[in-house]
Amino acid sequence: MGGEKTMKQLQQDVDEYIGQFKEGYFQPMEMMARMTEELGELSREVMHEYGPKKKKSSEVKNSIEEEMGDVLFVLICMANSMDIDLAHAHDLVIDKFTNRDKDRWTRKEIDQ
Repeated sequence: MGGEKTMKQLQQDVDEYIGQFKEGYFQPMEMMARMTEELGELSREVMHEYGPKKKKSSEVKNSIEEEMGDVLFVLICMANSMDIDLAHAHDLVIDKFTNRDKDRWTRKEIDQ
C-alpha cells in the first residue's frame, strides 16, 4: 500500500476499488458535494493544528494526512469518472504557472 506511486497508478487503484461495486462512481455534482465536505474536514483539522481553535477532548482524533487522503480520493474519483488524466492536468497547471506567473514571485538567490 505504501511507497511511491505515479498518478496513473493512483487513478488505477481508485478505479479498481470503485469497479468492485455496482453503483460505480457518483454523479459529478454528488462528488462535488463530497469534495466540499472533505475540504471542510481538512480545514477543521488544519484549524485545530495551526489555528486558535483547538480540538475538544470529546472530538474524534483525525489527522491532516488522513483528511488530505480523503480529498485526494474524491478528486481521483471525479477525474476517473470524467476520463481526466490527472498527470496531464498537473502538467497543464505547472506550465501555466511557469509561463504566466514567471515574474509574479520573488525568486531565491542562487548560490554560485
